[in-house]
Amino acid sequence: MQIRERLEKREEQYLSPYACHSAKSKGRDRAEEECDIRPVFQRDRDRILHSKSFRRLKDKTQVFLTPEGDHYRTRLTHTLEVSQNARTIAKALRLNEELVEAIALGHDLGHTPFGHAGERALNNICYLGFSHNEQSVRTVELLEKGGVGLNLTVEVRDGILNHQIRGNPFTLEGHVVRYSDKIAYIHHDMDDAIRGGILKESDVPKEITDVIGRDSAEWIDHFIHDIVSNSYGKNCIVMSEPVAGAMGKLRQFMFENVYTNSRAKSEEGKAIMLVEMLYDYFCKNKDRLPEEMLMLLDKGEPLERVVCDHISAMTDRYAIATFDEIYVPASWHG
Repeated sequence: MQIRERLEKREEQYLSPYACHSAKSKGRDRAEEECDIRPVFQRDRDRILHSKSFRRLKDKTQVFLTPEGDHYRTRLTHTLEVSQNARTIAKALRLNEELVEAIALGHDLGHTPFGHAGERALNNICYLGFSHNEQSVRTVELLEKGGVGLNLTVEVRDGILNHQIRGNPFTLEGHVVRYSDKIAYIHHDMDDAIRGGILKESDVPKEITDVIGRDSAEWIDHFIHDIVSNSYGKNCIVMSEPVAGAMGKLRQFMFENVYTNSRAKSEEGKAIMLVEMLYDYFCKNKDRLPEEMLMLLDKGEPLERVVCDHISAMTDRYAIATFDEIYVPASWHG
């Protein structure tokens, strides 16, 4: 018996009856020989971890655009925090940790530079629309590895597509990542807002802190414990009504005081203009697109979608450098 088969057998013996077992995966779009060591979801996790799009997350905005300071979150550190939250919950509930990790590590691969400002800019200017969860799936299915994609399992791609609040993944592991994403950004965005002098923990209304605790460290612990205690042994991932209500109120508080805060978002208008101008430029100058993007056009992909592919793959730094190269006059060297 191969090592992979032994690991799959261990899953049968240990995991919850409601867990997604590696041996029962719905499979991949393209059939391929199984690894003799790794079950399918572990293999997917590794493919995501080694992808170019994953490495680019380190230079993409989470909330604060190009912050001065070493400790503000980036899209990469957000992803790692989501993954850790998800694995903690999955382990306690005896769900498939490798599946939740693969979904968590891949859930934001298609995110734009400049955070949700970049996403809104592309969605507003492109008639085809743009959403980062759909782009993340497009990234793993088509854009990675020179147009071949990563050939991930159905379960991982479904979890990536449905990681947002409105999503409805078909695995419990996907639902764990849905909650873990919210828990992560509420926790670390508050932490970054305090670091940036936008908020103090004492600003959070008492009706919220009476339910989930006084500070962000207590909040994350309370959220995770509540999910585990209310989901254990059930075929669903749920929170208690009081804690779910407090989370919703805290999220609304964050939107009103951080995500739309004039100080925190003072540079967003410039970022949106930059993205829109890059979009307009590449739509009018498709010959300036990279070779791999031109190959997508040759395959019949719409120009507007390919331009979104190119821009959404950029890091903040690369987007600014590209804008400078196109629009800012260079110095005369004589």
